[in-house]
Amino acid sequence: MQTIEALSHRLSSYLEYSQINLVKRAYFYAEQAHDGQRRRSGEAYITHPLAVADILANMHMDHQSLMAAMLHDVIEDTGISKKAIAKQFGDTVAELVDGVSKLTQIEFESHAEKQAENFQKMALAMANDLRVILVKLADRLHNMRTLGAMPPHKKRRIAKETLEIYAPIAHRLGMNDIRLEFEDRGFYAMHPLRASRLQAALKTARGNRKELVEQIQTAIEKRLEREGLIAIVIGREKHLYSIYEKMRQKKKYFKEIMDVYAFRIIVDSVDTCYRVLGVIHNLYKPVAGEFKDYIAIPKANGYQSLHTVLLGMHGVPIEVQIRTKEMDEMANNGIAAHFLYKNSGDESISHSRARQWVQGLLEMQRRAGDSLEFIENVKIDLFPDEVYVFTPKGRIVELPHGATPIDFAYAVHTDIGHNCVACRINGRLAPLSQPLQSGQKVNIITSQGAQPNPNWLNFAVSGKARSAIRHFLKHQRHHQSVALGKRLLSRSLADVGLKLDQLSEAQETQLLTATQMKSMEDLLEDIGLGNRVAQAVAKLLQPDAEVNPPSGSIYSPLTIDSAEGMMITFARCCRPIPGDPIIGHISSGKGLVVHQDTCRNITELRHKPEKISYVNWAPTVTGEFLVDVRVEVESERGIIATLATRVTEQGGSIEHIKVNERDAHNSVINLCIGVHNRIHLANIMRRVRNLSFVLRINRAKN
Repeated sequence: MQTIEALSHRLSSYLEYSQINLVKRAYFYAEQAHDGQRRRSGEAYITHPLAVADILANMHMDHQSLMAAMLHDVIEDTGISKKAIAKQFGDTVAELVDGVSKLTQIEFESHAEKQAENFQKMALAMANDLRVILVKLADRLHNMRTLGAMPPHKKRRIAKETLEIYAPIAHRLGMNDIRLEFEDRGFYAMHPLRASRLQAALKTARGNRKELVEQIQTAIEKRLEREGLIAIVIGREKHLYSIYEKMRQKKKYFKEIMDVYAFRIIVDSVDTCYRVLGVIHNLYKPVAGEFKDYIAIPKANGYQSLHTVLLGMHGVPIEVQIRTKEMDEMANNGIAAHFLYKNSGDESISHSRARQWVQGLLEMQRRAGDSLEFIENVKIDLFPDEVYVFTPKGRIVELPHGATPIDFAYAVHTDIGHNCVACRINGRLAPLSQPLQSGQKVNIITSQGAQPNPNWLNFAVSGKARSAIRHFLKHQRHHQSVALGKRLLSRSLADVGLKLDQLSEAQETQLLTATQMKSMEDLLEDIGLGNRVAQAVAKLLQPDAEVNPPSGSIYSPLTIDSAEGMMITFARCCRPIPGDPIIGHISSGKGLVVHQDTCRNITELRHKPEKISYVNWAPTVTGEFLVDVRVEVESERGIIATLATRVTEQGGSIEHIKVNERDAHNSVINLCIGVHNRIHLANIMRRVRNLSFVLRINRAKN
């Protein structure tokens, strides 16, 4: 069993005597605080904080992190406050302990909401001090090692959370050793049978491979020696969970995965890395397109290494990673390795990357509407495959796998994303939905006044882009519903002889009290969304006033000036276009829905004047409006192409086409086309009517 004396002895290799004493003090303090408490396994509770500190000591963490590890359950499990800890051990340690406690407080029973809330807290705590997350990871690691005492359903819940959140965080911070242990232990707890089957198969495969691994290793070592290069060559083992994931995601057989032999070569300097690469490529043939230089362009978590794939004897694929000793430390311990080397004065790559990532998390959190949306965005960012592309000035931008020019635009700057209208990839125009590949040069074309399109959410991949688009759309919806609510309430107040901009404070308070709203803006938004009827709100101020019928109203009807807008929609049943007589009705959640005056669906609503809103087209109305047209034709070849040409010649756009065959000679074609107004539609119909095969054309009526 681990003891404080054994730990102190280990710490003496890198900490000063005074610092070790502080860690011991924290241990004895925690031992008293947890006195009488036991773990599920029956051991004294203090064994857990001690084990967590031991894991951190393996990473050579500083004394404050070790003290926080000793005390991390004190606030939560005993009656001791943060103030008391600060008094005993200083503010920094108290902040760390408090940060870790906050993360542990919520026991989430797979309530996605709670898990997300907790993750948000973690992001905030990490932003203050990255060591919080390291203590938390060590705490989780010891819990995973002692899962045995838990009931099966709890095991699975903890394992799922570890695989979904903690393993990816460890990966994102470059802590490979911890990630692998999380994954393998989580896999055993989630799928014990699959894990033991795979383990048995792995054992058998290992025995069969041993000879070939040794042959390749010897060949590499001899060649490096001949060239006078000092290096350590290690055969790499594939891990259970990564084999399982490859089998599951890439639909590969166990044998296909095990056919690859992996080696790692560790050298003394960056220069030697490239020299070793040359020697290896001379020894075996490299596979084209499989070389990756992560030394020149490190991964997002600070990982650096040269990767190459070779074809060895008998054509077996050999994967090789070449890196320096420092890079190997970084790859295994990630951000924790920063504490090993921090005396060198400059901030390590992985540490600055981690900071950058946490800042990004905070920005996303500010924008996200709720914690579930936040965690969805974060999960995208946690999974590592990156694409590296260049800005026109040659700056490298890292994006998640499958990212599109939209993601690139938001990665450069949020405003560029919002105003993006088109893009060039390697100098050629490309669609905004095209997935980017590493090495491409991307140029975004922006336009003042352009806005994000809701459809972008269908192909934007990165958390930053998705949260920025959603934030903008929510904001826009709010502004438009407030504007519509203002217009509707102004008219209703005018009918009872009042003016919205001349309401006294008392009248506004009266309205807010009666409607239970916090502010006038909230009230106007509610009216604009169609959740409240403007006339009913106006009646609250003048209950006895006689409402003048709208025909006699001095207030002009609402005018519609464009096809764009979130709170004004055009009914699909009758598809009104400028020039048609129209009428609007207020629909809950949708705002104002505009119909043709003659539409059948509006007849029942005419008896509810409070739901009806009189609307007109503005003289300068702009935009494209959809309309349904029915064309009866004699069947012959090439009809659709000819029709489409006629429509586009007149400046119309076809949204969709549906063909119904009546009999062998005649067909009915239903077109949905975009037009500017009735005159534009009449011109298109006239041109189509002149075609020889057209028997009849008319606008579809509901």
